[in-house]
Amino acid sequence: MYCASPFIGSQVAVHATDALIMRASRRLSLALNGSPLGYRIPAAAASIVRRLRAAAEEEADFGHGFVLIPVLLTLGSLFWFALPYDVGIAKLAPLLCVFGISALLCRGGFAPWRPIAVVPFAVVAGMLLAAAETARLGTVILDDPVTTSIRGSVLSREQDDKGRWRYLVEIEETSRPRLRRPPARATLLARSRHEGLPVGAIIEGKARLSRPSGPALPGLNDFAFDAFFKGVGAVGFFYGAPRQMPDADVASSRSDTSSLAQGKAFLAGVREAVGDRIRTVVGGDTGAIAAALITAEERAISRDTVETLRAAGLSHVLAISGLNMVLAAGTFLVGARTLLSLVPGLAERLPVKKIAAAGALVMVLLYILIAGGAVSALRSWIMISIMLVAVFFDRVSISLRNVALAAIVIIAWTPSAVAGPGFQMSFAATLALVAGYARWREYRMRERESMTGGHRWEPASNFAIGSVATSLIGGLATAVYAAAHFHRLPAYGLIANVLATPLISILIMPFGLFAMLLMPFGLEYYPLAVMGQGLDWMLAVARYVASFDGEWVTGRVGATGFALTAFGGIVLCVLRTRLALFGAVLIVFGGTVIAWERQAQRPSVVISEDGQLVGLIAEDAIATNRPRPPDFIFSQWQRALAVRNHVAPVVEISSASAAKSEPRSHTESAANVAEILSSVKAGGFLCRKGEWCVGRSHEGWTIAIVDAPELFPSLCEAADIVIAATRRPLPACRSSRALIVTAETLRRSGAIEIYVDETQAVAPPRMRVANSFASTERPWQRHRRYDWRSNDFHDEQGTL
Repeated sequence: MYCASPFIGSQVAVHATDALIMRASRRLSLALNGSPLGYRIPAAAASIVRRLRAAAEEEADFGHGFVLIPVLLTLGSLFWFALPYDVGIAKLAPLLCVFGISALLCRGGFAPWRPIAVVPFAVVAGMLLAAAETARLGTVILDDPVTTSIRGSVLSREQDDKGRWRYLVEIEETSRPRLRRPPARATLLARSRHEGLPVGAIIEGKARLSRPSGPALPGLNDFAFDAFFKGVGAVGFFYGAPRQMPDADVASSRSDTSSLAQGKAFLAGVREAVGDRIRTVVGGDTGAIAAALITAEERAISRDTVETLRAAGLSHVLAISGLNMVLAAGTFLVGARTLLSLVPGLAERLPVKKIAAAGALVMVLLYILIAGGAVSALRSWIMISIMLVAVFFDRVSISLRNVALAAIVIIAWTPSAVAGPGFQMSFAATLALVAGYARWREYRMRERESMTGGHRWEPASNFAIGSVATSLIGGLATAVYAAAHFHRLPAYGLIANVLATPLISILIMPFGLFAMLLMPFGLEYYPLAVMGQGLDWMLAVARYVASFDGEWVTGRVGATGFALTAFGGIVLCVLRTRLALFGAVLIVFGGTVIAWERQAQRPSVVISEDGQLVGLIAEDAIATNRPRPPDFIFSQWQRALAVRNHVAPVVEISSASAAKSEPRSHTESAANVAEILSSVKAGGFLCRKGEWCVGRSHEGWTIAIVDAPELFPSLCEAADIVIAATRRPLPACRSSRALIVTAETLRRSGAIEIYVDETQAVAPPRMRVANSFASTERPWQRHRRYDWRSNDFHDEQGTL
């Protein structure tokens, strides 16, 4: 057994981090004022040092160092996930012991050195948590697309806006062919119209399974990473409608079902029943949004409505986040306390506030059980539960320590969440709002001390100021995270949020809570009608703001600028004295770095991970080899590269489809390709369907995309870049001058970007290739090296 858990010495970490600034400043002060060095420093510098020491001591008195513990844990987890290879628990646990024991031994005169051990202790703890979660899951991800017959149980189901059912299936058996390395779970879409099969049913059907896709470009979101930590090893669709097995077979299959699985199935059934009832009463996209606010099922919302909300900066409303849950808990708390206070004499005999808090605690627990386990919902539930528990002990409910504690709990349970936008944006917004609320509360207290009384418009003005401040602070706090993950920002999001916040606070969430409380008695119709009206008005606001067409496409955000800006925001929120200005300086510096990095070199050629889509990048457009590129990939390219326009290829009729004359041979077609390569215009593609596509980059590189393997030898001799993503065997290439990209190459490398090598000043310029994966050694990438023929993993090789 290892000598320490990730939280060994937690009290040491808390006190040592709180004292970090104060200890360091005192030692610096003694060195400056009690040694000959102090006499050599000018008076102005000595004055600045004394002020910094005073500010540091004041910061230590606030005790906000504990807030940095989840920040260090997050850094450790992110560092572990970013490594090109695994660092196991056996290597990390001794390091954790060393730093933990070192922190415990730093006493007496060595106490000022304790933070030097505490900081790496927390970072290594974050790495150990990430390693433990990865080892605990061990998700098997499908290696290659395959068509097979599956049999399994339905874990959950969800209907989209087109009436199609999407099932999460736990696969029990595969056949025709039987997979040697089957995934445990798969998300499968049933396109055929049928009555939805119930949760817990054993189903079977023929399905097309594929592995979760990797990043659309190097550095973008890796969907295989998300799928691995959700336990989903494949995605795909059914051929036809899946079939439910007879009851006898279902009973025998369920004989060993655990109570936990039965509980999950029961909750899934309750979630679906609640969502169906809401959509039945309200209807349309309004009902789908209302159901999403309660059950977190968003697929029933039409794509146009989702895009409208995103363009208006209101897409966060769809997630069960802090705002939604705080409004629900606050409404219950105030309402229950008011009702209990109306009972004569009850308030004098019993603590009605604590009773109401207990009821609110039960209510938010039921809310999270119905809503599922999204990170934003879990974070909100933990945070609000801590706030309500604080009421029992007459402690301050809203504090930075409570935010930090909620973050630590989530990092301890699901460290992989720290890499996603949900965790980062929700905690950034909460941290900023709590810090802003604390400063506002201090300001109001000072103002009231100088005034004899308030004015009659004070509640209304406070509500208006609070709505604007909440929207502004939340938007600014999450801007850099939205740019880093989604590469775009709504230009008029503040207007939409200011107009929609009163609707959410007064009509939507409170009446949604009333509907849920009354639903067991069949009295939810009128509360849902009021909630639906509020949502209709909110959608009207979203459409009005989205009509301004004000979206900022930011492009990719560099790691350096992002880290500086994010850490600057944390410093600005945590520190309470003038030292907080250091955070503002970091934000400005980080924003400058982001703007400078945006002007850096962009790729000249981009290739999708399946090799079916190739793009030539110009200053204001992307030319592709497909007239209608798949939106899922192409939209990510547009936002990440900050390019809006699309240049479609020129498509010729293939030789086999020419007018009644006899088709030309592939040899004759290949001979013509060399001539076409020399004449094709820069920044565009010329394609012959079923045979080839050729193009020329602005740097002069010729690109050939091979669809007919017989053309490969001729094309690889004439082109600079040859892309042959076909699964059929390729003939040998007699030339070595071309950069050859095959299906196997892309399987190992993922999506590819090709840059101009600026270190070599030659014409045409040399190429520099950037792969999505530096290696395929990580558990969520290892499936790319699996060979089903040998039932083994190949050695690391094959990337460009």
